[in-house]
Amino acid sequence: FPLHVSPVAREDGWESESENKLDGETASDSESKSEFGGSPPVPTSDDTPEVLNRALSNLSSRWKNWWVRGILTLAMITFFFIIIYLGPMVLMTIVMCVQIKCFHEIITIGYNVYHSYDLPWFRTLSWYFLLCVNYFFYGETVTDYFFTLVQREEPLRILSKYHRFISFALYLTGFCMFVLSLVKKHYRLQFYMFGWTHVTLLIVVTQSHLIIHNLFEGMIWFIVPISCVICNDIMAYMFGFFFGRTPLIKLSPKKTWEGFIGGFFATVLFGLLLSYVMSGYRCFTCPVEFNNDTNSFTVDCEPSELFQLQEYNIPLVLQSVVGWKTVRMYPFQIHSIALSTFASLIGPFGGFFASGFKRAFKIKDFANTIPGHGGIMDRFDCQYLMATFVNVYIASFIRGPNPSKLIQQFLTLRPDQQLHIFNTLKAHLVDKGVLGGSEDA
Repeated sequence: FPLHVSPVAREDGWESESENKLDGETASDSESKSEFGGSPPVPTSDDTPEVLNRALSNLSSRWKNWWVRGILTLAMITFFFIIIYLGPMVLMTIVMCVQIKCFHEIITIGYNVYHSYDLPWFRTLSWYFLLCVNYFFYGETVTDYFFTLVQREEPLRILSKYHRFISFALYLTGFCMFVLSLVKKHYRLQFYMFGWTHVTLLIVVTQSHLIIHNLFEGMIWFIVPISCVICNDIMAYMFGFFFGRTPLIKLSPKKTWEGFIGGFFATVLFGLLLSYVMSGYRCFTCPVEFNNDTNSFTVDCEPSELFQLQEYNIPLVLQSVVGWKTVRMYPFQIHSIALSTFASLIGPFGGFFASGFKRAFKIKDFANTIPGHGGIMDRFDCQYLMATFVNVYIASFIRGPNPSKLIQQFLTLRPDQQLHIFNTLKAHLVDKGVLGGSEDA
């Protein structure tokens, strides 16, 4: 199938090729395309709103794209601030909606290849597996963070007790449905799409689940990493647009070293400043917890040491430059350097991965949901990689045992089990010298 690359696509770094092949495409790739029905065409329509087209009609295509991206970026940032203001529950709902939309965009690409054979159940099974995986992950989250509420309601207690068995049974049903849907002469294609669905679930659902876990640790662990990725994306684009000369990677021909380096320094500075501002507010630093008395989320606590100002000595080499010997800052700001560094140096590889995926299937964007930006997945390709890092970082360097969760679980035990734990803990504390003998107990 000949590939006709539009001028818009070519401007974004896509190249026309005389033999209708992308970089690295081999004969076996061409043969596989005949089996899978060919690659979906590159979208050529201009999805820019008519009002912007009229307002920017006198500009060159380069500056028109700059203004379109800038205006839509400001609109998305404004929307981001609004959902933060609306609180944790709205944030979780938005994460779920973004997850579903990203899944839809990736599955649709596969469906465009698969649909030509009109084989049964692929789209139905894809959404069924999404439902199963979300049931498993969010069921685990509900049991973990709303333990007291679950134990209080009989139906929820039963679902919690047999949650993993129910999840496995649901998945097994989908697995059997897939086997029954196999059609002679198209086995390879169907297994290919089965794998496509599961890899999509791994990338999208798992990462969105980690984002929500990060949110429960405190909104600052949600906002700062996401903001650092957004900042890096914007500043790398700005530095690359005005100063870019040296290509960075072939997968994204418009990415430059100037943009990459400029985005790094700007993001680290932004992370330090944003962390300083947010660390002073309990609504951002306190873990998001569920209050069983009011049946609502609360974010009120005594700030941990991470969010209390401390004095640090400046290295002698820098003292002569800045003129200070010490500096007062929040310990979280030091952690923000790690977060912003990852967002700047490793986060973009999520975008490069997405670029390679799109080049493999000869598409410019995952969708045309956001004019000038592409689909939702085009905006969140780096965010998912960031979510995994933040979750691993918290588990490795931040999170410790949670006494409130231990007490909740302790209270659900039988009286004899509680007494056994009490006596064991008492004996341990006596041995440690924390408690006196039995006469002091």
